[in-house]
Amino acid sequence: MNRLPGSTYRLQFSRDHTFTDARALTGYLDRLGVGALYASPLLASGTGSNHGYDVVDPTRISAERGGEDGLRALLATLRERGLALLLDIVPNHVGVATPAENPWWWDVLMHGPASRWAGHFDIDRGAGPLLIPVLDADEDDALQKLTVVGDELHYFEHRFPIAPGTGEGSAQEVHERQHYRLVSWRRGAAELTYRRFFDVSDLAAVRVEDPQVFADTHATVLRLLREHDTIIGLRVDHPDGLSDPGGYLRRLRSEIGPWKWLLVEKILGVGEDLPASWPVDGTTGYEALREVCGVFVDPDGAGLLTQFAAEHTGEKRSAHSVEDDGRHLVVGQILVAEVQRIADAFRAGPGADAGLTGVDLTTVTAADLHDAVGELLCGFPVYRSYLTPAIAEGRAAADVAVGVARTRRPDLAALLTGLYRGLVDDPGSEYATRLQQTSGMVTAKGVEDTAFYRYNRLVALNEVGGDPARFGVSVPEFHAGLAHREAGRSRTMTTLSTHDTKRSEDVRARLAVLAERPADWADRVRRWSVRHPLPDRSLELLAWQSLVGAWPIPADRLAGYLNKAAKEAKLVTSHVDADADADAAIADWPSAVLADTELVEDIEAFVAGIAGPGRSNSLGQKLLQMAGPGVPDVYQGTELFEYSLVDPDNRRPVDFGARDRLLERIDAGWQPPVDADGGAKLLVTAAAARLRRFRPELFSGYGPLPAQGAAAEHAVAFSRGGGALVAVATRLPEGLDRRGGWGDTTLPLPGGFDDWHDMIANRPVGSAAPRLGELLDRYPVALLVRPA
Repeated sequence: MNRLPGSTYRLQFSRDHTFTDARALTGYLDRLGVGALYASPLLASGTGSNHGYDVVDPTRISAERGGEDGLRALLATLRERGLALLLDIVPNHVGVATPAENPWWWDVLMHGPASRWAGHFDIDRGAGPLLIPVLDADEDDALQKLTVVGDELHYFEHRFPIAPGTGEGSAQEVHERQHYRLVSWRRGAAELTYRRFFDVSDLAAVRVEDPQVFADTHATVLRLLREHDTIIGLRVDHPDGLSDPGGYLRRLRSEIGPWKWLLVEKILGVGEDLPASWPVDGTTGYEALREVCGVFVDPDGAGLLTQFAAEHTGEKRSAHSVEDDGRHLVVGQILVAEVQRIADAFRAGPGADAGLTGVDLTTVTAADLHDAVGELLCGFPVYRSYLTPAIAEGRAAADVAVGVARTRRPDLAALLTGLYRGLVDDPGSEYATRLQQTSGMVTAKGVEDTAFYRYNRLVALNEVGGDPARFGVSVPEFHAGLAHREAGRSRTMTTLSTHDTKRSEDVRARLAVLAERPADWADRVRRWSVRHPLPDRSLELLAWQSLVGAWPIPADRLAGYLNKAAKEAKLVTSHVDADADADAAIADWPSAVLADTELVEDIEAFVAGIAGPGRSNSLGQKLLQMAGPGVPDVYQGTELFEYSLVDPDNRRPVDFGARDRLLERIDAGWQPPVDADGGAKLLVTAAAARLRRFRPELFSGYGPLPAQGAAAEHAVAFSRGGGALVAVATRLPEGLDRRGGWGDTTLPLPGGFDDWHDMIANRPVGSAAPRLGELLDRYPVALLVRPA
């Protein structure tokens, strides 16, 4: 079963959604038309984990999710249905929140450097005992609360092993004899002695570049791939955190063979391509998300929305300056330990050779070296470079980084040049490796998890892989992006929603309408904010957009989202330095807004006005993704209109029964209206998925298909399959309505043929150049196919 699936369906497995539950869904997924189930990580993870990215034992399938027997039963059922399985793996880190659940980590804590597993973790052994940041802020007081229970050291619910022969005396005395030290959680940012996943101390990095570590962490997954040809391939989580992503992927490819599907969760900058040396089929699709969603944003709305954001916040900032602030905050406050470890590695490595770097470190202060490393990390225009002794890729990113850094800190220019020389001339050094690993962390935390919650002129643009500075995507740019994908990475995945997106595709589709009515939106927010202010003006912009984008949304869901958003923005409160008054005001805001009857009526009236155009955008996005180049993924539940915000909101249970019943009605001939029930989106999804599964020959090649006439700019269309398939969607529906509709606009079809059939409206199209007003009178999208 190594043929590429026509599409995939992502399911989030947990103890509340097991392999048995997935088996019950296979009939529905089969009828929906998808070709593969795309599973969240299935190895043993932390108890109760609802995502699985905190693997605690890579040698076992998660018992909570059903164990290996349950997985085998699921695979058998998938095989009976003709479906495949795509596995998600996590090579960068393991979960250590509960040490007793992770046998490797427990052994390292007990035996220190003598542990068999000590070399599996990226631990700074020269820094003394392993620091575990779990104690309260008052560390001295917290240490007095340690207790010895049997052969374990306890701090409330936290349990840690006691090394053999060290258990005599008080708990505090026992603690001082261990290979680890329990410290305040506040010390994690600046003093941590092991590499983490970003700034998450509960996720400890593993040294997968070591052949033995690779073998130990991948043995179970590779065995499953060999035993079950129903498993079609792997999705690799966060490769940018690895010391040598290219080397890792080449080894993985050699293990799984040339035909298995291999995807990487790589966030590409606008215009960035995957390194050519990576033997992968593509990414998880965020670059497609930016293009597909962006083409439904009206560029003419940029001026007013930019002006209003400046007026409301009291400052006129560019997106790039806000991102720069976010990066510097991260290196200055959150990743201090990582920056210092890079500085130490430079001093001990390339920096020790003044002939190589041109820098005499005996004249450089520790503070200047630390600042210069931080500045270089902040200068990368993309996540990272990939410079190694064997293959050097991404050199241009390093060139930009040093140029930006020298411009910001000319006083450190000579030192920055030395750091740059140490990177490009000695790429195999520990310094170069750690610098490149960390630059991606700085971008992820500084941009996606800080700036994207601060720069809020139109949050539909603030998405993973996106660039809020670019106000949407033009039709020519859209076509260029899809043509490039078809030519270079036709086996890549595409997506609109994932477990990591900041908001669902349908929230973004609805919010895109704000760009078509910016003046009305600005007037509403001015009035609403006077009635219900928040502690931060930029947070107000985000809150009101989130409210109307996800409407109707209960107070508890919105409060949970705003709490997370405010802490990520780090302006009036944060995860590290929470402000009780700000937190309380933010928590109370949703209930106060929803209790304001007059305001709720105004909100409902506004949402009623943008909901229809938003649904048109949703259907357009879905069709262009499902019919376009690459393999489209449907995130669980998004075959209906689904208005979720960032995790954990997007991991709420899905009503598959309702979806199954709607699909049965569609199969019985029902043509659903475009309304809140979402049947129309299910129809579009199923029509495209089924066509991809049963007529795959239609989904090769790519050509833009321009409409003709006065309203041509409101259509985006392309042809595939040698001109035998055409997808067309309506864009900027509010503007189209204001101009009075399609008028005489037509869509000339490839080859001049008139034997087309619209698979969505389920009717013939007897014209070689149909009028769009007639073609799209039932749905704002059409999927046209010629007979086989």
